[in-house]
Amino acid sequence: MKLSTRTRYGMRAIIELAENDRKRPLQLKVIAQRQDISAKYLEQLMVVLKSAGFVRSIRGAKGGYLLAKAPNQIKLSDIFHCLEGTVSTVECIENEDYCKRAADCVARQVWTQVQEAIENVLQSITLQDVVDRAKGDKALDYQI
Repeated sequence: MKLSTRTRYGMRAIIELAENDRKRPLQLKVIAQRQDISAKYLEQLMVVLKSAGFVRSIRGAKGGYLLAKAPNQIKLSDIFHCLEGTVSTVECIENEDYCKRAADCVARQVWTQVQEAIENVLQSITLQDVVDRAKGDKALDYQI
């Protein structure tokens, strides 16, 4: 499974906002520069994150973007699903009709377990956990 640029960049941008700790709005160009992301592409991502309720924007000279909720209230799984969609390791997990062997396939059982593990990890981590890890306050605690 390979994450899209949309998810990787969107996650980096929202982590940047979380590290800002809602002190003041961050301008799009500042986030883009710090994260080495195209400002045009980042603008598209922020529209998606804003419409999903993760970020809010403030207009004006001192405007920019802030998290809409506290970092401890935002799970990585929520951001992931907003940007990437569902976690999917193979087609036959979502659609048994994709393969005639799906009902009895041992490999499918393994891919299902991998998919569930990814989902569980993303579900168990909040933005605050990531911020804490970046600050060295604590290590992330999850198991696969």
